[in-house]
Amino acid sequence: MNIQYILEIVGTFAFAISGALAVRDKEHQDWFAATFTAFVTSIGGGTVRDVLLGSYPLVWISDITIVYAILLGVLATFIFYKQLLRLRRTLFLFDTFGIALFTIVGTEKALNLGVQPEIAAIMGVFSAVMGGVIRDTMSNDIPIIYQKEVYATACLAGAVSYLLLDSLGAERNTAFILASAVIILIRILAVRYHWSIPRFFR
Repeated sequence: MNIQYILEIVGTFAFAISGALAVRDKEHQDWFAATFTAFVTSIGGGTVRDVLLGSYPLVWISDITIVYAILLGVLATFIFYKQLLRLRRTLFLFDTFGIALFTIVGTEKALNLGVQPEIAAIMGVFSAVMGGVIRDTMSNDIPIIYQKEVYATACLAGAVSYLLLDSLGAERNTAFILASAVIILIRILAVRYHWSIPRFFR
């Protein structure tokens, strides 16, 4: 079991927690709602990516560990709900770590399936953010990509960084770590200094 796979499972677990927490202020916040939202948040991006790329079976169908990681995230949310709400900053870091990881994993997978680098970058962004978009839409919230936060843009920057490093012949793990660090750094600095993308309409 390599470190990338372990980190992917940890990212899935973190996304499951964020999905389960999304129903906390909703009228219907039973176990099914929390679990379903956790699943959508965790596997939504990868599923969209794999369907668009025609990659079957879908990752979460072929690897039951992903399902168990999601269920564990739901259970952890139920048990440690109050503590998790007090650890919003920690959850932000987990979410940031998760999108960084899934961006690069998605970009690399798309490259391995033979698509153009530009498409691979888009697939990387989809892997990272589409689960959250579906979660927010289901929860009747404004998806984070439509808010002022630098989110998908950070993922795109990381995907492009990975493609550049790959084209320069960088060792795989080095490219993976450096490109992930780009996303994490941009995301943290954007939140810390309130960066935002310029408005399209003025």
